Amino acid sequence: MRISTAWGQQLAVNSMLDRQYQLSQTQLQISSGKAIQTPSDNPAGAARALDISHASAQNDQYTSNMQSATTRLSVEESTLSSANDILDRIRTLALQANNGTQTDESRGSIATEMKQNLQQLVALANTKDSQGEYIFAGSKTLTQPFVTNNGVVSYTGDDTQRMIAAAAGLQVATGDPGSDVFMAIRGGNGTFVTTASPTNTGTAVVGATSVTDASTWDGGTYSINFTQVNASGVGTDYEVRAADGTVVSSGTYTGTDGSVSFKGAQIPITGSPNVGDSISVAPSSSQDMFSTISNIITALGTPGGGAGMNNVVNAQLQNLDQAMGSIINTRTKIGARMNTIDQQTSVGADVKLQYASTLSDLQDLDMASAISKYTQQQTALDAAQQTYVKMQGLSLFNYLK
Repeated sequence: MRISTAWGQQLAVNSMLDRQYQLSQTQLQISSGKAIQTPSDNPAGAARALDISHASAQNDQYTSNMQSATTRLSVEESTLSSANDILDRIRTLALQANNGTQTDESRGSIATEMKQNLQQLVALANTKDSQGEYIFAGSKTLTQPFVTNNGVVSYTGDDTQRMIAAAAGLQVATGDPGSDVFMAIRGGNGTFVTTASPTNTGTAVVGATSVTDASTWDGGTYSINFTQVNASGVGTDYEVRAADGTVVSSGTYTGTDGSVSFKGAQIPITGSPNVGDSISVAPSSSQDMFSTISNIITALGTPGGGAGMNNVVNAQLQNLDQAMGSIINTRTKIGARMNTIDQQTSVGADVKLQYASTLSDLQDLDMASAISKYTQQQTALDAAQQTYVKMQGLSLFNYLK
């Protein structure tokens, strides 16, 4: 077979070009430290690396979400801690004011401090996070959630609870709407409330009520009516009537310190009721903590104090205890969320390491092997170039001189 000079030279050139390309590719790998420069280098490995990169980016986003959530929850927890301190101070002041030794002036001074405390509480309920968003506004984070108008505090946010994705399929709440924390608070003991009639003329004062047997409490509305002085001349007879007028219990209240019990409800009473006095018992409804404080402040303005003021303050003290319980329950939920985030953050850090290790196995270059390969390719290129020089001399015209 005849081999032309041009063809032989072309083969030599092609060989040098191939080796130059291989050498340049190896040089790129060594300089970047990556084994895969283009998908064509390793299609399966490149596809796998892309999937892992996307998963790692998603994991990084989860981590960022959890960092933001931790900051927001920390602000909420700190705010509620301060709110609880204010409620505790108001409770102390209310107990102090409810003492019979207080005068109208001293109760007025206490009420003045309570008004300041109420303003502080509203300010805390309008707390913003580091992003300038209201933390108790639900999803309406740019709208001030609590507004005071003529002494009445109203909620302008919504009931939405904001969530973040902490992992695939794992949502964590980043806050609580103000409607749940400050507004929707069960009154009384959480089951029923008592209200002494404003027309009572005796000195009977209702204390902290309770449910002694939840299985017998039916959630109805009742009234305790003091009907007559007991025939023995000691104590006052009473009847407990349902809303339809049916008598469900009766007895005699004796002395100045006792209780009335019926259907699993216990109503402690101090003082002496007069005939015709009454106390209503009704299922608990929701009352916001701002109204509770306002009611205490209003009651302290009653001239001369007396049983009427004591009954209002005692009733509102139970509402205040429910408000403090709401704060504590919310803080407990916050703690549980932060624990979840801490655990998931640790998991996310481990996953990030796993992704990084897998990407390293797929993409990172074995430097020792690459340098050895580069040396071999350089030697091959040198040989190809020398061969080309030799082939250039393979011509008959060189021997015809």
